Formats: sequence, structure tokens, C-alpha cells
Amino acid sequence: MIKRIATGIPGLDAITKGGIPEKDLILLSGPSGTGKTIMGLQFLCSSKDRGIFVSFEEPLSQITSTASEFGWDLAKTDRIRLLRYDPFRIEDIFEVIENNIREINARRVVIDSISALGIYVKDTGELRRMILQISTMLRKSDCTSLLISEVLNSRKLSRFGVEEFVTDGVMVLHNVFVNGEYRRGINVWKLRSSDHSR
Repeated sequence: MIKRIATGIPGLDAITKGGIPEKDLILLSGPSGTGKTIMGLQFLCSSKDRGIFVSFEEPLSQITSTASEFGWDLAKTDRIRLLRYDPFRIEDIFEVIENNIREINARRVVIDSISALGIYVKDTGELRRMILQISTMLRKSDCTSLLISEVLNSRKLSRFGVEEFVTDGVMVLHNVFVNGEYRRGINVWKLRSSDHSR
């Protein structure tokens, strides 16, 4: 029996039949403006688990401001730690994340976004190796994690074509034009060894 971790997003928990398999690494991809960062924040804020949000792009003040729009006051909780990390200093990222997980006994991690790493790591093989290292580190730390990737259109699963092969699951966010307006949607592309609605 697979133990699932609720995402805190009712519709998503329904189609994943209870949530994300515990300790899995999930790729969350989609074009700009589809709600990837917000989903990552809700995954952390809706739980009593301790969590870490790692930002490679947005300033932490922007992350905090975005969270406050939904009533999540990150300044008043010690349960969630925000990290802003410069992709230029990528060589020690694994140690930094692992140390922070250990310090607060985190069980959920969101990395936003892996696309930023790919801008600085040009070699596809090296990028895949780094994503594998992140995956191994998160599993060793017993974390259930979301790895965010921005794609240019929702027909692609990832930015660089490697992320989906080293993660346990893939969820794609997209905007759908319905009755004269765009609505957000989600597709669960895969959950390894786990059933889900299609």
C-alpha cells in the first residue's frame, strides 16, 4: 500500500487518489502564469509538516508577498524556511539544501525552478547529473518534493527534456481557453507505480 502525502489542493488530491506518494520527487511544469509557484507554496503551507522553499529566481520578498495574497503569513511561522540561492554558485547547492533540511527536520521541499539551473549549466548530461544528485539527496532526506520547471508551451513536459526522466512523477499546468476566457488546468502525466485519474 502506497502512503500518500496530501498536497492540500482538493481537486489535485482527488485526481491523485489521496496525494503524492510519500518521498517521491514530482516535476511540476508549465508555461509562465499557470500557478506553479503558488502550487508549490500551497503544498508547503497547507501541511503541518516542516518544509523548505528554494528559489533560484524570485527574491524572497516576492515569495512572501505572493504567499500573503492567499493568507499564508510566512513571516510568522518557523515551520517553513525560505532560501534564495544564486545559480552561479551551484557547486555547493546540494550541501546547503541538505543542511537546511536537517536543521528544521523538513519533510517537504519545493525547488523553484530547475529551469534557472539549466541557464547556467549548458551541458545536458551535466544538468541531468545535477538533477539526479538533487533527487538522490531529497530521497535520502526522506522528503516529498516538487521540482518546478518552466516550459515555453504546455505541449512539452520540461524545459530541457531530461527532468521528466529523473523524477517519480510529472504534473503539467496549463491555460485552457474556454468560453472566451483562459482557465487553469492540470494534467497528471505520470506517478510512478501509482494509480491516478487521467
